[in-house]
Amino acid sequence: NSPEAMFKREGAKCDRLADCTCPHVDSGERLVYRIVEAARTVHHELGPGFIESIYARALVAELKTRGLQVKREMLITIRYASIVVGKHRLDLVVDGTVIVELKANRGIVKVHLAQMNSYLHATGYPFGVILNFGTPELEFELIPSPRPDLS
Repeated sequence: NSPEAMFKREGAKCDRLADCTCPHVDSGERLVYRIVEAARTVHHELGPGFIESIYARALVAELKTRGLQVKREMLITIRYASIVVGKHRLDLVVDGTVIVELKANRGIVKVHLAQMNSYLHATGYPFGVILNFGTPELEFELIPSPRPDLS
């Protein structure tokens, strides 16, 4: 599936979502599209078969060349009620609003979606995107926040 199809709205007249200023396309969607475009560039150059950390370094470099701010392995606090029960490192956070989870395996499966939903719930970020570099074509999945007040 194409990034454009992922965000297609009825009556849309934008050729490139990354540059779109239409009122029906919000800035979060444009940012996710830019992330997917960068990931496709990395996947095209490297192909499948490497470990996640190689794709992470390449994607960070590509995102930065596109003018995006990227934090790698950002530490978050996990709470149960009001008690801190642990810490976790997110693969990437782009422009302080989108969590990027990187995979390099046979496919995106339900547990990856559940994992992203947990990250979104814990952080309050509005979007997450799972990128899988382990297949012949880049796979991606956009996950909006499960919290209705954020997406």
